[in-house]
Amino acid sequence: MAEQMTEADLDIIQRIIPHRYPFLLIDKVVDIKTNESAVGIKNITFNEPQFQGHFPGAPIFPGVMVVEAIAQTSAILVGITLDLVDKPLLVYFMSIDKCKFRRKVVPGDVLELHVEVLRGSKKIWKFRGVAKVDGEVAAEAEIVAMIDLLEDK
Repeated sequence: MAEQMTEADLDIIQRIIPHRYPFLLIDKVVDIKTNESAVGIKNITFNEPQFQGHFPGAPIFPGVMVVEAIAQTSAILVGITLDLVDKPLLVYFMSIDKCKFRRKVVPGDVLELHVEVLRGSKKIWKFRGVAKVDGEVAAEAEIVAMIDLLEDK
């Protein structure tokens, strides 16, 4: 790429990762610093399918989905860093460590997913992710993921 992307809208996100509704859990990614960090944005809305069962009358965005949103943000950072837009890419969790949940995430919240590269290569990446709502930490985790570029096969 001649000019490095610093933001990824929904179109770019869908051109990097294969996730689609209802499992695409980020709306955009901003403040992208290749090979360093990025911030994913997820607007939590009541009409999402998980709120039918988690929990009726007291909707809470599932913690595992917060961690998945951190992972999706991380995948976008890798995709931009390695210039993988429009490439057949899959990303797999290898580990989730130091995961802690600090506050509920509920409809109306704007979830900010701050990810930082701890280590990266062509295939294996490690990130620290912190999910925040209004500046307050909602969850945090370290994740390791494997990048599987399908055209390499």
